[in-house]
Amino acid sequence: MISKVYSALPHGYTSQLITVEADMNRGLPYFNIVGMGNKTVSESRERIRSALTNSQFSFPDKRITINLAPAELTKTGSHLDLAIAVSVLVISGQLLPEDSQNRLFVGELSLDGELRPVSGIINIVEEARRQKLSEIILPYANYHQAKLVAEDIKISPVKNILQLFLYLKNQQDLDFPSLSTAQEAAQDTLDSFDYIYGQEQAKRALTIAMAGHHNVLLYGPPGSGKTALARSAVRLLPKPTLNEQIEITKIHSLAQTYTSNILTSRPFRTPHHSASLVSLVGGGNQSSPGEISLAHNGVLFLDELPEFSKHALESLRQPLEDRKVTISRANIKVTYPANFILIATMNPCPCGYYGSKDHECTCTARQIQNYKQKISGPLLDRFDIFVQVQRMPTSVLVNNTTNSTQDMETAKNLLSGAVKSQFNRDSERKTYNSLLTSHQCTQLNIDPKAKELLYEASEKLKLSARAYFRTLRVAQTIADLSQSDVISQESIAEALQYRKHY
Repeated sequence: MISKVYSALPHGYTSQLITVEADMNRGLPYFNIVGMGNKTVSESRERIRSALTNSQFSFPDKRITINLAPAELTKTGSHLDLAIAVSVLVISGQLLPEDSQNRLFVGELSLDGELRPVSGIINIVEEARRQKLSEIILPYANYHQAKLVAEDIKISPVKNILQLFLYLKNQQDLDFPSLSTAQEAAQDTLDSFDYIYGQEQAKRALTIAMAGHHNVLLYGPPGSGKTALARSAVRLLPKPTLNEQIEITKIHSLAQTYTSNILTSRPFRTPHHSASLVSLVGGGNQSSPGEISLAHNGVLFLDELPEFSKHALESLRQPLEDRKVTISRANIKVTYPANFILIATMNPCPCGYYGSKDHECTCTARQIQNYKQKISGPLLDRFDIFVQVQRMPTSVLVNNTTNSTQDMETAKNLLSGAVKSQFNRDSERKTYNSLLTSHQCTQLNIDPKAKELLYEASEKLKLSARAYFRTLRVAQTIADLSQSDVISQESIAEALQYRKHY
């Protein structure tokens, strides 16, 4: 008799159905797994043997062959442990074939039979739905992530293989974890506008950037507050929608940063400047998502931008335009979403004090030139907003007085209204202004005098076509913040002042 049990493996941003076939014949006791499994899969033999015997099941003393189909697909990870164990129970007669029929089994087994959570569970549930299976049985800790996309499929969480056996035999009901313990919020430790003194222009620029999802470059001397401003910006963003929560959780589950919880806040990723190209963009042996995908629907913060390797920075150019990244390797080609807001900071020179009235710059002209040349023109052209951050006077810090007009609550209210205006303008696509196509930009309602001002400025500043349309998108966001239906001269003028490079 040959048993067939369904399982699945994450395959890039999707998933691949795996059929676990088991055969048992007479001969010397042997347990073999074929079908292009890597070392993790081959080691599952010992985990499964121990899990079954330690859970009061008998492991047959015969020749057992497990085939993982399709055979040409390389299998990685421990996702198939549970399906293989169920296959062994079926061919040994401890379970009936109908007990596993039209069900998908996924999970990693410990030596005592406990089920451990696995990565990419949302991908697997989506694949089970595509295959029109009736039920997916998975580890207890994966339940909440699975429920996010379980519209027409039954989700059954189990804690160990003995509980699974009793459930399949209708001898025990399953219990379900409460949702309140499964949410993850990561913004509580971030800064707020209310604790940053001064820097009104920078706060205004960041409010515009968060409202329209525009990329920002902050430059200024050390200690002027660039990092604090960047860290506070993500708190302006509204809570992610349900679809955005699914996308965020799905990506982080694939990267194995969260396998149990639902991410209900927008990501804020801060890779170190020593990060490699693979860690930023994604790839590696398993083509895992990189930082730009982990920042999807959130913010990617690159502190000290020129300190990153030039090769890594240039790799950001295509994802910044396409809002996705395609990783091509010899045996796999996957596409991950990468729709993030880029906030970067840098100093005006290596020592940080070029142009400062308070400190003397110790850099030579050659050093300053080499420092600025670390960032290419095409990459700079992908920033919508450039903001110079000046050092705050000591008197402002001592007296704690700012007369700020950009407190967090006010900025959030402005941003909320601007987002509604953007979505109402294109109710079908619900597009942020940064994602408007060139053709859509030409359809915007622009005051004739504003259009003339933009033309004259573009000629004088020698703006590229990309910079021209980016300026227009920023101007539209400024108009949305003021709840104006028309892009005025003032909106264009403010957008143009953010095009001044350092």
